[in-house]
Amino acid sequence: MTTFPPLQDDRIEQLAGLLERRAVPFGGLGLEALDGFFSALAVGPDAIPDAEWQAVVWGGRAPRWNDDAEAAEVAALLAEARELALQRACHDGDVLPDRLTPLLWLPEDPDAPHPDELDAGSDWAEGFLRAVDLREAAWDAWLDEDEWIAAILGLLDQLASGEVLDDDNPAAPSTPLTWRERIDTIAALPGMLADLQHHRIAMLTPRVPLRRAETPERNAPCSCGSGRKFKKCCGA
Repeated sequence: MTTFPPLQDDRIEQLAGLLERRAVPFGGLGLEALDGFFSALAVGPDAIPDAEWQAVVWGGRAPRWNDDAEAAEVAALLAEARELALQRACHDGDVLPDRLTPLLWLPEDPDAPHPDELDAGSDWAEGFLRAVDLREAAWDAWLDEDEWIAAILGLLDQLASGEVLDDDNPAAPSTPLTWRERIDTIAALPGMLADLQHHRIAMLTPRVPLRRAETPERNAPCSCGSGRKFKKCCGA
């Protein structure tokens, strides 16, 4: 099985240009949306076949490439992008290395005052939610068991839509997501992905029930070898 390094800076630009030419005009994904999409594939409950996720990436059938070499290069770029998303989700540490940060646009100084209309992170979140839609029933099963997963998807939905709904009054009009709320959610993305990845691994780990050792009859000799009856010894 071929292994790929995570996407590097020069390859990021190459992939971004490819997607803008061959995917976005046909309803496919740009770079930010692809990174969010691959992040959801990395931490989601079910594996998605290549043909199914590629249809989302390209907006339908994959493009015709000039030759086998170009097709192999495109496949390598996508594999590197998936590896980047996977390594980010699997990172075990308090500080995420710069090479693993989510691929989304931010202004040079995210902490400076900005108009709330700026939609940083929206494409990333939309890409993530596109992958969730591919296995909606499986994600819903997770949501039913763990409220914190529902909270994560709620934050991503806010990031994608730019709107905040009132959970206590669903009929109330939504309010715009503020820039501070948007930046706080973006900053929390690596931790959210790590939590989802830990949950995914836990759900895939077989759970073997513990079996209690057989207890001797009360009047049988004690299994400890004392020679006394069980009820007078360890069973007392």
